[in-house]
Amino acid sequence: MGCSMTGKRAYNWYISLVAAASMQIYGYDASVFNSVQGSDNWLEWFDNPSNEMLGAINTSYVVGAIVGGWFFGGPVADYLGRKCGMAIGCFLVVIATFVQAFSPKGDIGAFIGGRVLIGLGQGIALTSGPIYIGELAPAEIRGKIMSFWQMFYSVGSFICFWVNYGCTQHKEHLGQWDWRMVVMFQLLVPIIVLVLIPFIPGTPRWFIKHGNNVDKARQALRRVRDTEEDIEDEIRVIREAIEYEKEALSGGYKAIFTDPSIRKRLLLAFIINACQQVSGQGTLNTYSTKIYQQVFSKASQISLINALNATFGILFTLNATWTVDRFGRKFLLIVGGIGMGICMIIVAAVDTETPDVNGIKSQPVGISLVFLLFLFMMFYKPSWGATVWIWTSEIFSLNVRAQAVGMASQCQNIANAIVQQFFPTFLDNCGFYAFYMFAGINFLMAIFVYFCIPETKQVSLEEIDALFGGANHVEKGASLISTVNSHQSYGDGGSSDKRIARTREIEG
Repeated sequence: MGCSMTGKRAYNWYISLVAAASMQIYGYDASVFNSVQGSDNWLEWFDNPSNEMLGAINTSYVVGAIVGGWFFGGPVADYLGRKCGMAIGCFLVVIATFVQAFSPKGDIGAFIGGRVLIGLGQGIALTSGPIYIGELAPAEIRGKIMSFWQMFYSVGSFICFWVNYGCTQHKEHLGQWDWRMVVMFQLLVPIIVLVLIPFIPGTPRWFIKHGNNVDKARQALRRVRDTEEDIEDEIRVIREAIEYEKEALSGGYKAIFTDPSIRKRLLLAFIINACQQVSGQGTLNTYSTKIYQQVFSKASQISLINALNATFGILFTLNATWTVDRFGRKFLLIVGGIGMGICMIIVAAVDTETPDVNGIKSQPVGISLVFLLFLFMMFYKPSWGATVWIWTSEIFSLNVRAQAVGMASQCQNIANAIVQQFFPTFLDNCGFYAFYMFAGINFLMAIFVYFCIPETKQVSLEEIDALFGGANHVEKGASLISTVNSHQSYGDGGSSDKRIARTREIEG
């Protein structure tokens, strides 16, 4: 089947965008704390927290996200469903937003509690969202659709920074609401997602895995596939893969630790998700205000630059929609890493080799630095921004997919938390020489991808295991089902002992 835009293909895009909107939680919240730190009213409301306390506030969100992704995201997505995972995550964000916005004066503990709760919601929603998209998107456009997952990160930043810019322009009239408005706007997208989720279909893989509910799986596929032949072929492939996983692989999440192929995938996913944040992007997202304060003197200028950066981030991410399924995941990651490294070298050189004027850079130098950091984003967004999520969401077999994606994606927060603990001190002591470190990391990332990351472009989710040295679950499942049917034809009843024995034979 071609890639023409039929009515059902358009509906597939729609439900994918609903799920992708969950990523807005991450994008908005990653920018909220960056924004409110620039509010004198926020600082005064919480008694001018020390740098150590600011670090604790940032870390509290990360702790919640790690707990959500590692311990709750997988079980919720597996046992309650992908839709429930997204809904629970969005609901927790709504509650946490009110806790943050209306924290009592001087009660920084309440604000931190809200940050932990938002992190927990993010960890749960960001486990279910990419799995939902990957399990309903056709293989030939899966990467293109998944690229919108990262785009909604940029949408979150876009909303946050523009709201902050508007509040900065009217802070005399808004008073304490100059930071509360920034926090409260985080309600917008989670509420929209909560309203829309009940009306989108569940995933066929989840229906078949839970009770072999083929009828519901078929109903879900009829909403997004054009022909009955496509539907029946996909159901057959899913059932064959699940049959093999059920009979031949470890139950539950045990396979994460016992299956060498899955261990290999998990390690690779841990590394590239961590690399996404140590590339310099995580630092720019959290501390762009602090970085730009070394170049510009006016808070309104810095807010405008952050807002423009978020706007261009959406446009840059859209490049992934036409490149990821055309050139492949590996190509984008390599080109992105090299381009990001070159940008970081030039940023460091321009700042460190030009003189300061009254403690800040001249306007031409400032404009040059902003342009270079925007250029860095142009390389980052379609590659290490979007493609890391695409690759992570599609490499794991169904029996461990939810838990493994949750664990791998939270390596972003773990790596980001580690870097953010030392970066402010690094920046204060070394200035823009710190960006040479990021340049070296980005070049190493490109080399790692070239030698270690296999291409997954247009490979079906059920057949992707073979790329990592595992069995092809579709072929093995088809052989297993055929064997069972053969046994039943000869009147042996398909006994459990014979099925298991035959499974071992197939594996061998």
